[in-house]
Amino acid sequence: MAKNQGEEAFVDELEDSGSEPRVYELGFHLDPELPTEEVKKAYQTVRALIEEKGAIVAEGEPEKIQLAYTISRQEVAGRRDFDSAYFSWIAYEMTATNHADILSAMNANKQIVRFIDLLTTKDAARHAVEMREMSAKMPERAVDPEAAAGAELDAALESVVI
Repeated sequence: MAKNQGEEAFVDELEDSGSEPRVYELGFHLDPELPTEEVKKAYQTVRALIEEKGAIVAEGEPEKIQLAYTISRQEVAGRRDFDSAYFSWIAYEMTATNHADILSAMNANKQIVRFIDLLTTKDAARHAVEMREMSAKMPERAVDPEAAAGAELDAALESVVI
């Protein structure tokens, strides 16, 4: 019973907040077969639409990545499988009414393979940007597999009691 009351309160809160701005994070995969210029145009189109209806809090420009699993999508010409994509994200603030327009535009955009849109906070979005900048500044650690195995073996030998 308490669970239902909580769910009803959450639904009421969402319905009442139609005119109050909220912070959302939109993550999306763009078609990997697009030329670099088209990827930038597609990203700028989404960004411009969001700026027109709200305010951008933080963003991550498109970057080609290998997907963790294959995404299949049915198209007019047949089924397409995606093993990589250009990933990008934008955190933005806007009203729920304008947010519905953004979701409709994302569904209609054929260059977008898949997207997710979540509620977030300004602090969480800015923190994500800070963490990404810090990780970009960190030099990559080169791990020598033989040295790592040797260190493990030395540690195991030291702990053996004769």
